[in-house]
Amino acid sequence: PTALWVTSCGENSVDNLECFMILGPGQQLAIAILALTLGTFTVLENLMVLCVILHSQTLRSRPSYHFIGSLAVADLIGSIIFVYSFLDFHILHRKDSPNIFLFKLAGVIASFTASVGSLFLTAIDRYISIHRPMAYKRIITKTKAVIAFSVMWTISIVISLLPLLGWNCKRLNSVCSDIFPLIDQKYLMFWIGMTSILLLFIIYAYMFILWKSHNHAVRMLSRSSQRMQTVRPEQARMDLRLAKTLVLILVALIICWGPLLAIMVYDLFGKVNDFIKTVFAFCSMLCLLNSTVNPVIYAMRSKDLRRAFLNICHVYQGVMQSLDNSAETDWHTRSVRGTAGGAGKDSPDPHSTLICNCEMCQNMT
Repeated sequence: PTALWVTSCGENSVDNLECFMILGPGQQLAIAILALTLGTFTVLENLMVLCVILHSQTLRSRPSYHFIGSLAVADLIGSIIFVYSFLDFHILHRKDSPNIFLFKLAGVIASFTASVGSLFLTAIDRYISIHRPMAYKRIITKTKAVIAFSVMWTISIVISLLPLLGWNCKRLNSVCSDIFPLIDQKYLMFWIGMTSILLLFIIYAYMFILWKSHNHAVRMLSRSSQRMQTVRPEQARMDLRLAKTLVLILVALIICWGPLLAIMVYDLFGKVNDFIKTVFAFCSMLCLLNSTVNPVIYAMRSKDLRRAFLNICHVYQGVMQSLDNSAETDWHTRSVRGTAGGAGKDSPDPHSTLICNCEMCQNMT
């Protein structure tokens, strides 16, 4: 049996999905807990971000929140498709037909590519706001933002469908990836190159913003020392928050995408064994982790979005209090009416009737 397994998982294992189902029972349990926990948090966070943006007319009118909304949609869809497909493959060991498997994989590729694309558009938006602040409103408009993320989503979907449309190693009889079933190595090289270029620009953009922020802080300190003044605490806190946000962005990108891209590059030039496949399966959770931390970094650290969220909470709280007060008033009115009705069987009480009318007027008001 071992010899047969080695033969079936050798060079000719083009569409043998069992060769990629290499997790043991303990590893399956760990991966299931990780996927379900991160997936649940990711769905809840991104749903909240989308609800706040859609509810707030102020946020909807700003181009930068179109990109953040696009990022939330990509992470929301990606987390659902990824968790379902990943657990279905590695835990339930479902053996789909090649077309069904490539269709599921296309959903994962499209959503995570769109997530990186949304990060790229957000970086461009923030880069222009720092590099050309006077021309920002002319360059970045609401219409251009909608066109930008629409084109980005279209490109992401088209790229993800290429293996299903024929760019796969089974159809082309070419060299297959050792970590992705049915995926042609040239397609994997193309996707790695495209994603790496986007990530490198994102890192460059935020490094540029961090450098600009540092220079601004240095200039403020030099001016205040020349004028024998102290730097305003508000300005110092703002610079510190900006620096923390930029460092968080860079650290999240490097941690979440670095190991994955490194293993993918190794797959192009080296031989991947079962140990590396297992490491790659766990490193795939970093994509999900990236979708989990994106709302925290890009949305929840935004003062405007937090203010909009608190406004929604206050409105909801006011509505609930109004409903409670209305229900209490209605119950009290019925009680008074019942008392007045019981007394009226013997002799009408004008005082009770007056109370009832007053309560009805208050309820209508």
